[in-house]
Amino acid sequence: MKIRLCIITILLTLFSFATTTFAQDAPQWHLPEGAKARLGKGSIREIAYSPDGTLLAVASSIGVWLYDTTTYQEVVLLTGHTSSVFSVSFNPDGKTIAGGSGDTTIRLWEADTGAHLRTLEGHTSSVFSVSFSPDGKTIASGSGDKTIRLWNADAGAPLRTLEGHTSSVESVSFSPDGKTIASGSGDTTIRLWDANTGEHLRTLEGHTSSVESVSFSPDGKTIASGSGDTTIRLWDANTGEHLRTLEGHTSLVFSVSFSPDGKTIASGSSDNTIHLWNADTGEHLRTLEGHTLAVFSVSFSPDEKTIAGGSGDRTIRLWNADTGAHLRTLEGHTRQVFSVSFSPDGKTIASGGLDNTIRLWNADTGAPLRTLEGHTRQVFSVSFSPDGKTIASGSWDNTIRLWNADTGAHLRTLEGHTLRVYSVCFSPDGKTIASGSSDNTIRLWEADTGAPLRTLEGHTSWVYSVSFSPDVKTIASASFDSTIRLWDADTGAHLRTLEGHTSAVESVCFSPDGKTIASGSWDNTIRLWNADTGAHLRTLEGHTLRVYSVCFSPDGKTIASGSSDNTIRLWEADTGAHLRTLEGHTGPVESVSFSPDVKTIASGSDDGTMLLWNYRSDADETGLDELFSVESRGKKLVTLGQIKRNQLFQNYPNPFNPETWIPYQLAKPADVRIFIYAADGKRIRMLDLGHQPVGIYQNKSRAAYWDGRNAQGEPVASGIYFYTLTASDFSATRKMLIHK
Repeated sequence: MKIRLCIITILLTLFSFATTTFAQDAPQWHLPEGAKARLGKGSIREIAYSPDGTLLAVASSIGVWLYDTTTYQEVVLLTGHTSSVFSVSFNPDGKTIAGGSGDTTIRLWEADTGAHLRTLEGHTSSVFSVSFSPDGKTIASGSGDKTIRLWNADAGAPLRTLEGHTSSVESVSFSPDGKTIASGSGDTTIRLWDANTGEHLRTLEGHTSSVESVSFSPDGKTIASGSGDTTIRLWDANTGEHLRTLEGHTSLVFSVSFSPDGKTIASGSSDNTIHLWNADTGEHLRTLEGHTLAVFSVSFSPDEKTIAGGSGDRTIRLWNADTGAHLRTLEGHTRQVFSVSFSPDGKTIASGGLDNTIRLWNADTGAPLRTLEGHTRQVFSVSFSPDGKTIASGSWDNTIRLWNADTGAHLRTLEGHTLRVYSVCFSPDGKTIASGSSDNTIRLWEADTGAPLRTLEGHTSWVYSVSFSPDVKTIASASFDSTIRLWDADTGAHLRTLEGHTSAVESVCFSPDGKTIASGSWDNTIRLWNADTGAHLRTLEGHTLRVYSVCFSPDGKTIASGSSDNTIRLWEADTGAHLRTLEGHTGPVESVSFSPDVKTIASGSDDGTMLLWNYRSDADETGLDELFSVESRGKKLVTLGQIKRNQLFQNYPNPFNPETWIPYQLAKPADVRIFIYAADGKRIRMLDLGHQPVGIYQNKSRAAYWDGRNAQGEPVASGIYFYTLTASDFSATRKMLIHK
C-alpha cells in the first residue's frame, strides 16, 4: 500500500510539472504525436476497484483512467488501444490491469507504473469483457465474434477458444474456485464452461433478451445475470436451476455485482438507476438515483462501504453502500463530439455532442467555459456568427437554437424542420442562417429575428451539410442521396447538381476564394469541384473508411478531412497531394476545424474528446507541408542548403493492408536502414536502403516500401507496429497500423 501511494504521489507530481499550459491537466496525459491538448476525458464504459481498494479503474473511450481512491484524483491514463476500452479487470494481486477493446485486442498494463506489458491478439471482433481467474494465471475474454478465449496471463499465449454462443459474448466471469466460467450472450443465454478443459457444462435459459452481465456470488453458489429484458435472474451455480427473478428496473440491465460479503446485489440499468437487492431473498432494498443517463457499470469497494456507478451521463457517482447516501460525483468525462467550431477571434471553441449540449472551451488554455443546455436530443452542428456574438446549434430534436456567445443565454428557437437538423451555418454577411435536415430540405432563416425565409427542396434524402459561398451568392448542400446541390442564395433556385460520389455525401465546404468546393463522402473519398461550372477537378484518396468532415484552412492552402477510420488527413488544396495524417482518436472523427490564425486544427470524435493539433501555415523549410508540396508541384528538388535536418515522416497509407510507403528526408548522405518492430518490441523486418544522397524521399518511387511481410516472407497480423529509421547518427521512430 505504501509503495503504491508513493508511486501515485510521484506520478501526480510529474504530471503537474508536465502539463502547466492547459487547465485540464489530466486529459493532457499521453497526447498523440502532433497534438497539443485534449478537451474531455472520453465516455465511460466500465469501472472496477483494485483488490486493495486503493485504485478505481475506469474503462473509457480513450483508454483506462486510474483514480486514487483516497482523493479520487486521476493517477494516470493507460493508452495504446486504438478503439474504445469496453472492459477492465485487475489481477487478484492488484499488480496487473487488463483492458478489452473495440480494436479486438486485450492489453495488459502494470498497475503501479502504467507500463504496457503485452497485447493479446486473436479475437476478430470487439472484446466486450475480460476477467482474471482467481489464481491470476488465466484471462478469459468475451467478444463480438461469439467466442470466449482463454489466455496465459503471464506469457499472453492463447490457451483455448470456447465456442457455442450464437451471438456476441457480452460478459465473462470466473467462479471463486476458478473451476467454472460463466458467459452471458446476446443470444439470451448463459453458458457454463469447465475452466480447465473448456468443456461446455450447461446452458441457462430464461432471459428473453440479451444477457449483458454475469457475476458469481463470493461463495460460488449463485450466479446473477442482468438482461435487456429488464430483469436480474439468480441461478444455482452447480445445477443451473433458476432460483428467482428480480424485477423493478424499467429498462435494460447493463451490470450486476455482488457485495464482497455476498449479502447484496447491485444492478445498473438504462433506466438511469442502481437498484440494491437482498441476495438471499431477492427483496428490493433501495434505489440509488442521480444519474441522468444509463448506468453501464456498478462496483462495490473491497471494504463494502462504497458503491460506484459509471454512467452515460459522463459521471461516476459514489454512494454509501449502507445508507444509499450520495457521497461524491467524479466529472470530466465526455460523450461523443459531433461538431467543433472556432469563434471568429479564435479564442473560443464550441462543441456539440451526444449529451444534448453545446460546450464552450477556452482555445488557449483548454479550460471549459460554460455549457449551453436546452436541446432535448444530440447536437449535430454548431456555428458562430461572423461577428462572434451568436452561436447557432442544430439538433436531432428538429430545432435550431440561437445563443448569446458571451453569456450562453438562449436567444430563440427556430422551428419548422420536421426531422433531425444535421447542419447549420451563418452566411458570411451574418444575415442568414441555413439548415439541413433529414426531412430532405434546406431551410433559410433571418439571423436577427429567426423568421423563416424559404425552403429549398430537391434532395431525395437527408441533407447532411450546408455551406455558403464567400460572396453569399450560392449555397451548397450535401446529401445522403450521394449528390451535392448548388442553390441561388437569394432566390432559392436550384442551379446544378454535382454527381460522382458513389455513396452518401456527409460534408461540403467552399474554399476561401469561392472557386472550389470540397465534399467528403461515405465512399471514403474527398472530391474537389469547380464552384462556377460544377466540373469535377480531382479525387483525394487515402482514407479507408467514410469521410465525415472536410474544411479548407482560412488561407486556402490546405484541406483537412476527418474520417471514421479515426484519422484526420491534411491535403494540399491546389494539387490534392497528401501532406500528413494525424492519428490519436480512438473513434470516428466527426468534425474538423481550423483556427482563424491557421495555427491549430480542432477535431471532434465519437471517442468523446476534442484534440487540438499544432499546425503552421508558414511552415519552415523542414516542415512537412512545404516538403511535400515541393515534390507534388514538380518543382526542382531542394538542395543541401535547404534541408536543415534529417526527418522521418508518417507512413502512407495508414492504416494499411498490406503495403505501405515510409517517407523521410536526409540533410546529408548516409547509409539508411529501416527496422520494423511488432508491438511487443520484437524485430520482424529490416529494410536496407543502402547509401542515399541528400534529398526528400516522399513519393512512391522514392519512399521506403514495405509489403507487410516479416523476414521469412510471411504476412504479419493486424495490429500496431513501429518503424525506426537510422541514418548515420540519426534515429527516429513512428508507429503504424495494419488493419485487415
